[in-house]
Amino acid sequence: MKFITAVFNGETLVGAVPEGEETAIHLRRAERAMDGKETIPASMLEAIAQGDAFLDRARKVTDWALRHPGPDYVYRLGDVRLLAPIPRPAKNVFCIGKNYVDHALELGDAADVPKHVIVFSKTPTTVIGHEETILRHADVTDEVDYEGELALIIGKKGRAIRREEALDYVFGYTIINDVTARDLQERHQQYLLGKSLDTFCPMGPWIVPSQLIPNPNDLRIETRVNGEVRQQASTKQLIFPIESIIETISKGITLEPGDIIATGTPAGVGKGMRPPRFLQTGDVVEVTIEGIGTLRNKVGE
Repeated sequence: MKFITAVFNGETLVGAVPEGEETAIHLRRAERAMDGKETIPASMLEAIAQGDAFLDRARKVTDWALRHPGPDYVYRLGDVRLLAPIPRPAKNVFCIGKNYVDHALELGDAADVPKHVIVFSKTPTTVIGHEETILRHADVTDEVDYEGELALIIGKKGRAIRREEALDYVFGYTIINDVTARDLQERHQQYLLGKSLDTFCPMGPWIVPSQLIPNPNDLRIETRVNGEVRQQASTKQLIFPIESIIETISKGITLEPGDIIATGTPAGVGKGMRPPRFLQTGDVVEVTIEGIGTLRNKVGE
């Protein structure tokens, strides 16, 4: 089961996509039809904050809805418009830089391979969903690049989280394309502006609960541009695994339900090619991660 934020007939909903990925269940409506109650929140951030109570209730409602399908709460997945699972994060998205050796080398040399976790962020206004359009921003940048990444969603509040307990704090996993304006990144000698242009954080298509991904540090990841494979790796190649990332960020920063952490991108970005190959209007970028699915976005004007 996967969790979505979607729009159907003008209504934004928190939904479940059962195995098979052909049906979307409006959880609140199905819950009301099941037993007259409405305990499932109307937003993904509130749902994540409920933790296990939401997961247990969502599974029960989904099972019931599949046995008692009704047009008011069971839809064809193709009939809903998927938003980012968390359309407007409460905070900036945490991002990890140069977390694959080959990616650090393609943008520099051995001195660029980090000895400590590199953390930067993307603003909430960067977030868009599956099949939404990445703005080209031609008046701002000439070097729009892609970065396919595994992202995790924090499920419970914590600070100074021990590595051994870190995965217990993860609600689930999704996909992020850490779109980057390379020229802005270099010109301003920092990450924020080059990473935070509007639409530069496609996310989705859904959240897969952590219980369904027993080892997030061993997932295949692939990025295609117009069907051409550009990135192909495994998260087992992460320099700093997910447990280390959570431990490092949380040492002095309180992580809260709904916080998003993108774990870094492998080699194969446009900037690393000779000559560089940046995204252009009309290009289609697809990021696929084992156990999650495919996030697809087209570059617009």
